[in-house]
Formats: sequence, C-alpha cells, structure tokens
Amino acid sequence: MTAKPIAAIIASEIKATTAQVASAVDLLDAGATVPFIARYRKEVTGGLDDTQLRVLSERLTYLRELEARRNSIIESIRGQDKLTDELARKIAGAVTKAELEDIYLPYKPKRRTKAEIARERGLGPLAEAILADRSVAPSDRAGAFLTADVTDIKAALDGARDIIAEGMTENADLLGRLRNYMKDAAFLRARVVDGKQEAGAKFSDYFDHSERWATAPGHRALAMLRGWNEEVLSVDIVVDQDDTAPMKPVERMIAAAYNAGTQLPGDKWLADVIGWTWRVKLSMSLSLDLMRELRERAEEEAIRVFARNLKDLLLAAPAGSRATMGLDPGIRTGVKVAIVDGTGKLLDTTTVYPFPPKNDIRGTQAELASLIRKHKVELIAIGNGTGSRETEKLVADMLAQLPAPKPTKVIVSEAGASVYSASETAAAEFPTLDVSLRGAVSIARRLQDPLAELVKIEPKSIGVGQYQHDVDQSKLSRSLDAVVEDAVNAVGVDLNTASASLLARVSGLGKSSAEAIVAHRDATGPFSSRQQLLKVSRLGARTFEQCAGFLRIPNGAEPLDASSVHPEAYGIAKKIVAACGRDVRSLMGDSAALKKLDPRAFVDERFGLPTVKDILAELEKPGRDPRPSFKTATFTEGVDDIKDLKVGMQLEGTVTNVAAFGAFVDIGVHQDGLVHVSQLADRFVKDPHEVVKAGDVVQVRVTEVDVARKRIGLTMRKDGGAERGREARGSASNSGGTRNAAERQPRSEAPAQGALGAALMAAMKQK
Repeated sequence: MTAKPIAAIIASEIKATTAQVASAVDLLDAGATVPFIARYRKEVTGGLDDTQLRVLSERLTYLRELEARRNSIIESIRGQDKLTDELARKIAGAVTKAELEDIYLPYKPKRRTKAEIARERGLGPLAEAILADRSVAPSDRAGAFLTADVTDIKAALDGARDIIAEGMTENADLLGRLRNYMKDAAFLRARVVDGKQEAGAKFSDYFDHSERWATAPGHRALAMLRGWNEEVLSVDIVVDQDDTAPMKPVERMIAAAYNAGTQLPGDKWLADVIGWTWRVKLSMSLSLDLMRELRERAEEEAIRVFARNLKDLLLAAPAGSRATMGLDPGIRTGVKVAIVDGTGKLLDTTTVYPFPPKNDIRGTQAELASLIRKHKVELIAIGNGTGSRETEKLVADMLAQLPAPKPTKVIVSEAGASVYSASETAAAEFPTLDVSLRGAVSIARRLQDPLAELVKIEPKSIGVGQYQHDVDQSKLSRSLDAVVEDAVNAVGVDLNTASASLLARVSGLGKSSAEAIVAHRDATGPFSSRQQLLKVSRLGARTFEQCAGFLRIPNGAEPLDASSVHPEAYGIAKKIVAACGRDVRSLMGDSAALKKLDPRAFVDERFGLPTVKDILAELEKPGRDPRPSFKTATFTEGVDDIKDLKVGMQLEGTVTNVAAFGAFVDIGVHQDGLVHVSQLADRFVKDPHEVVKAGDVVQVRVTEVDVARKRIGLTMRKDGGAERGREARGSASNSGGTRNAAERQPRSEAPAQGALGAALMAAMKQK
C-alpha cells in the first residue's frame, strides 16, 4: 500500500477527495498542527475542518502502522521461501491488522506445538489421507503409522487430530467467516460470582444479564468488565447457546470448509475433531478477539464522550475580568479563601472555620464581608466538594446582610483543583503559598476564565468522563490533548497575560517555547507586536508561522494583532481597508461597510476566497470569543442533601457531565442526578449531546430518589417524565459520571473468572 491508497482510504472515510487528504498529510508531515491547517491552510486542503483533520491524523497513524506490519510480514515469509503470488495478493488486500495477522498465523514463528511433534513422528501423511478420502475409517489407516514413538492407534489418531486442528486454527478464510458470524450472533453474558452479591451491589444490574455483542453499548460493556475486574462478575462471550442441534452452526461452518459430510466412515471422526477444535481452541481464541474488540469499541465511545465533555467545559462561559473570591470548602480543616483581581492576580488568602469543631459562623461571615469590601469582590466561586452547600448557605446568609451591589455566588466544579494544588505548575506560580490555599485560587480563576485555568491541569484529572480510568490511557491522553489544543486555539490567547501553561497549548508552541515567551516578557516588558515574538530565544520563523495567528495583542501598535488574521495575510487585510478608504481601527466592527465588498476582488495567487472571507469575518467581529455568555443556576433553598429531595420537585441545576446514556446534573445536594437519555426531551434522542452539554443550566423534575444507593433520577420532559426502566438504572450503575464516584484503577492482579477470563486478563496485562 503506497501513500496514494492510504490517502484514498482516508478520503472515503472523512468524505473528502484524495487530493485534499494528500495535501493535509504533506502539511502534517512538515510539522503543521491541526488548528493551523484548519484555520490558515483552507486553500491547500480544500477546507478540511479540525474534526476531519483529527480523524485523518489518527487514521494516518493506523494505516502507516498497518503498512509497516505488512512489509514486516512479507519479509518474514519471504525469508522462509514460502511467499507465493497468491499469498502476496492476500497480504496486500488485508485492510485491518486483525486480518493481516490471520493471514500470517501459519507462517508466524512459534514454539514447538503438538502438531509439529506429530509431524516429526511421521503423522502428517495420515492427516492428509484422512482429509483427502473419508471413505476409509481413520482407525483402519492409522495402523500403517505405528512406530516406536507412536505405539497405538489412539496415539496415531490423536497426532492426526492435532495436525488437522492446527490447520483449522490457521485458516485465515475460515477464521474470518467464524469471526463475522460470531459478531452477528454472539451474546455478552454476565453472572454474579457466588458470595459477591452484597459486596458487589453496585453491579446488581448485571448479576444475571445477557445482550447481543453487536449492540451492547460501551458504557454497559465497561461496567461489566469493571465488575469482572473487581471479582464480582463473570463475563463471557457465548454463541449458539440456544441451538439444540448435535452440531452447532459454528461447527457446521467448519465442516463445510473441509467438505465434511455425515455419510462416510471418516466423517464421524472428523466431526469429533471439529467439535474438539471448536471447544478447545477456536471458541477461546475467537471469543478473546471479540472481547478485545468490544473493549476497544467501548473505550472509543468512552474517550469520545470524555473529549466532548472536556471541550464543553473548556469552552464554558467565562465570568470575565472581575474581582473574585474563591472558597474551597472543608469541614474539619476549614474553608480556604483566596481573592484574585480581574486579571487573576492573587490579592489575599485566609482560612476560616465556620463548621465543627470551631463553629465560628459569625467570625467567618464578618471576615468574608470585610474581604469583599476591601477588594471590591464581584464574584464568589464556591467549590462543589464536601461542605459546599453548607458553605453556600453561610455565604447566602452573609450576603443578605450586605448592601447592594452584592457579589454573585456561583457553585464551581473543583474537579482537578487538588491535582493542580500539588503540581509543579502551582508550586512555580505560588512557591510560598500553602498547598491547601492554592486550590481556592484555582477555584476563583476557573470561574473567571475556565479555559485559562483548566489548561494547567492534566485533562484526565478533570472528572467529566465515564470509566476514564478503565480505558487505554495513551489513547485517552492523545484525544484529550487534541481537545485542549483545539479549544485554546479556537478562543485565542492574550500574548501579554497568558500563563506558560496556556501558551504551551497554542499551535506550534510547547512547554519550552512557552516558558521562553514568558521569560522574555518578564525581562523586556509586554509585547507591542506579534513580530517581536521573533526576538524570543529559540522561537524561529517556522514556529512563528504556526503560532502567530492564535496569539492576540489588544491595543497594540498594529490593530490586526488583536485579531485572528495571520500576519502572513496582513497585506490582504490592508487592501480591504484601503478599498474602504478608512482607517483600520474605524473599519473594524463596521459590518455594513464590509458587507458591501466583493471578496473575489481581493483574491490573489497566494490567498484564495476562503482566506479572504475569513479576514472579512474577522474584521467584522474582531477578536470574537466563541464561548457563550455567562449564566448561573439557582439552587433551591432548603434542598441541601439527597434526603431533602422528593419525587415531583422542580429544580434548577447545571449539567456537569454528558454520557452516552444521559446527562448528570448538579442540583446542589452533593450527588449529581441522572437525566436518562429517554428523559432529556419529549422526543426520541439518540445522542444526549443533541440536547445538552456540560455547563448548561437546565430545569429538571425529580422522578426517583434512592438514598441508600445515592441515585437520583431526573427528567427534563415537559410531561414530568416516566419511570426509568432497567436500561436507565443499569446505565447509571457505577457509571463514573456521578460526583465522587469510586473510579478505581483496574487491578491487573485480580483473579480471572473462568478460562476466557484468564485469557482476557493475560491480554490486559500485555496491553
């Protein structure tokens, strides 16, 4: 497979032309980033967007790995002098790694097998004779093959069986047909392990569960696999379990491949060999293949959900440049307080103790009120962890005593705040500040600008995923890093105020170049133009090309530096300005004047119509922020705990997480409620993201309260919602989406359940 076929394959998958893909591949290979290509190389790629380019990049990696493996296999088989034209065509035609490995199986160097020993003992001709002519009973043939090593008829026939069975397990065409049949007909079955009913109550929806492998949703598959990993469930792939025929369909498929009927003397023996081969070898290996594929499919879904939620969280509405008080609630250890100014600069910190054992409510309220007056605080961000509702009530009572204008209080997700507090980034930012107080600073800043603050935290530590600890961590990291990169570059970054953590996510920049920019800024003062970036140590023309368009300088010497217009296209922008006979500053934002222009008049040999239209759009709304306007939910007074909830209550809340099976909503009781996908709207909803995203403020009605299991059922349907069925409850079970859910890392040392479990555990260890 050459570069052209790879481009053609990807083109068909992303609905583009081969030329578009080939151009994008050239840019990626030259070091260009996806955000840069999507924004500034539309003419080159024919307008491929960032979503298409991300898929292109992933598939390019896979197909190149496939090609490398194909070449390695060809060389291996050629070295054995076994490469025929037909085999070479089969290898060239394989389109997946699994298919390629099936073809290679007979030629793959392996340990000495029973079949190989049987051949060494001269039993190969016996196996060939049985397969070639079933008119003679195999036992009658076997007598001619007795030797010192093969002492009786049974030993001879066992050796022939081992040889024939190995051939069946290495028959690529047969394996393909059996695997496809199983994908269509197999069931995923979970059972509770005896004695684990009470300890594994959270998996009760799967104590006796069976569903089609092909349609099992990823979240349920991961729930079952986690239950298996925690030794609560046994999980198996079963096929033809309800077929009562003496020979199962899978065995009939094998028999058909070897023309094994039922009339001749040798057919009965061969049928027994087929049944033995299926039970002992093929069933195990193919079930393991399906289990791996199921896990990969489920992981892809989980990663996709996490990525979409992270994107929504990163692009959530910023409260803006207003003095903010951050409160990190704590009961015994006190409430940590930090005040930052409109730019996020730390102004003051303290710790107050309104809860037991000190119970200093009045002193706490007095101190908070004093800090609000002193620093003219406009926003109060309260972390949503333990003690958040108690802290919110304390703040509400305090605010009631203050004269207008009063600060606005907001419950803020503190997911990842503790990770940030103990990080190198936080230590470098606040070397003398106590770790516990750094979290309060993060909570305050993430209300002002979620994107700028959350980029300091490893994406995996921002809890908006389902089963995030159960999936391939390298794939998860790549996906989440791409989301962060796309979000940062979609918004743009203020070159003179951005932290090194934020700058490091800009197209073309990394940790070292971001730190170099900050060091240069600290040493020489704010940048007055984008061109000054070229004076930064180790930042060359290539890096400048990649990053410049995403960096902003408000009120700089060059007005266009505050926009997303790339410096390479300033000439076009100035032609547009000249055509209007206006100063660039006065033209920016004048939609009426800009709409009168014909974009085609400014196209030249380098910049085509897409770039010109982008420039006109940017001049019309310079430096526009794609994020929504700031809005907060109002929690119902007196509803502070799950025990306060009653079925039928109408509440307002904030969407914290969107999973494949529904959305989790913070209604202010320390435990997020689940709006199952069937309860999101008065219509059929296939994907919850069609209706809600993380950060949305929504109206919900309580439909179910299970205090013991900490489950809250909610509906957004106007009819009040129906009782959620088993599907909804099963989806919520141990979903990893509820706040403070116990998402434990899989224990690779856990004993497996049954033979398939043992094989899967071994595969997971290798992974």
